[in-house]
This record gives sequence, C-alpha cells and structure tokens, in this order.
Amino acid sequence: MPPAAPPPARAPPRLGGRRRRRLADQARAYAFLLGGLICFALFSWYPAIRAVVIAFQKYTPGSSPEWVGTANFSRVLHDPEFSAAWRNTLAFTVLALLIGFAIPFLLALVLNELRHAKAFFRVVVYLPVMIPPVVSALLWKWFYDPGTGLANETLRFLHLPTSNWSNGTGTALVSLVIVATWANMGGTVLVYLAALQSIPGELYEAAELDGANLLQRVRHVTVPQTRFVILMLMLLQIIATMQVFTEPFVITGGGPENATVTVLYLIYKYAFLYNDFGGACALSVMLLVLLGAFSAGYLRLTRSEGDA
Repeated sequence: MPPAAPPPARAPPRLGGRRRRRLADQARAYAFLLGGLICFALFSWYPAIRAVVIAFQKYTPGSSPEWVGTANFSRVLHDPEFSAAWRNTLAFTVLALLIGFAIPFLLALVLNELRHAKAFFRVVVYLPVMIPPVVSALLWKWFYDPGTGLANETLRFLHLPTSNWSNGTGTALVSLVIVATWANMGGTVLVYLAALQSIPGELYEAAELDGANLLQRVRHVTVPQTRFVILMLMLLQIIATMQVFTEPFVITGGGPENATVTVLYLIYKYAFLYNDFGGACALSVMLLVLLGAFSAGYLRLTRSEGDA
C-alpha cells in the first residue's frame, strides 16, 4: 500500500496582510482614544500653546492683540512682587518637602504595621483629600483666626502663648504649608502604603534573622524597595507645591505684606486684577520652562543613579 502523501504546506501569510491587520488594530485603538485626545487638545494643549503666543503680545479682552516681543517678560521681571513671589514659592516648596514629605511616609509605615482597624484609619487619613480644597482652606482660615480661632483657643486653654498664625509675616508661610500638607497627604499615604505592601516579606524575615532592628529594616529594606516611588512622588510634590494657589488665595490673600504671594497667585493678579493677560502668560511661560527643565534634569539624574 503506497504511503499517504504529506499534506500540502500552507503558504505563509503575506507580509502585506499582517501589516494591514496591525494598522487596523492601531486605528481601532486610536478611535477609542479619540475622545480623550480631543479633550486634551481643547482644554490642555490649545490653552498652553495660546498662552505662549499671548506672552509675546499686548492682549486685553475686547481689543486686537499687538505683538510686543519680550516687553511682557521685561515688565514682569521689573515688578517688585516678582522676586517676592519666587522667593515665597521656593520657600514654600522647601518647607513642604521638610514637613510634608516625611509625614506621609511615616504614616504609611504605621498603617502598614497595624493589625486591627486598618481600613478605618485609611479612611481617616484619606478624608481630607475628599474635602473640596476651598472648603478645606476656609476651615483652616477659621482655625487660624488670631481672635476666636480654635488654634489660639486651645493654646489659651493650655496656658500657652498664642500666635498670629496666618496673619503674621513670620508664621504665615509655615501655616499655609501645614494646611497643604494636611489637605493633600492622604493620596500620598495610600501610594506609599501600596508600595510597602508589595515588598516581599522574606526580606524582612531575613533582616530580622540578621538581628536588624526596626530602623535598620526601614533603612536597608523599606527605603531601597520603595526608592522609585519615593523619587517619583518627590518630583510630583515639587511640581505641585511650585504651583500653590488655593491656600494663599483663600486664607491670606497674599499677605501680610506679600509674605505669601506665590508665582501662581501673582499670575492670577496679573490676569484678573491688573487685566494684563500678556504679563500673566509671560509669567506662566517662565514657570513652565523652569518646571520643565527641573523635571527633565531630575528624571535624568535619577535614571542615571538607577542605572549605576
């Protein structure tokens, strides 16, 4: 009986067919993304590009724009409030890193070690994030009231000296940092907590067998394992604190004596108080360039350290 003939070999699919299918898949993916892309284009990219254009124009509502070159930048640079705004913004950023960067990490460590009521304390920590920022700032404005505010009333009850809090030139900026830290740390705590819970337990067990105490375990296990999350959250916090606006706008109005005027608050004043949109956009472009350069340098530095 003659052996059966082998089945005919199937011809490999044509390259053109695979390319067409890949293009069709990509087209469907971009079709799903189209709505989001349109929203970003209308509400993020277009305003940003338009702000860069207006930075080089004399622009007021109801009049035709007039190109003025770098005159807006020159006028903003010679504004007496310009140096105060940048000085306050940088000071706010440094204080926020000193006060508001370590506290969320420590709270995450405590929550990670809890054995009971962990869900309840997560809600308590995250609760300030769910309060609208303006409402939160108004609550703290009442809390800081030097006359009948809860802060000074508590100090009087304890027979301790009171403070001017947000009304004092030396304490206003620190008071706003405390408000911003309290209002925004909930999300950071949860991110840290997720990173801590992803660390393999075997690493802690090995450290304990080697005789490491709590601080040594945090230093040699926790921090190295969460290093990427720490670096990224530090970058995001610096970018966010450099754009602080709600707290000085609602609580202090930039005072006292321009002690809490920030760059974003000065941009608001140029646009809506001085009716100078060209100056506001020029200041916005300066902030954009600074944050972009800082972010690029920070990411390159941290990537180089990670590769090493």
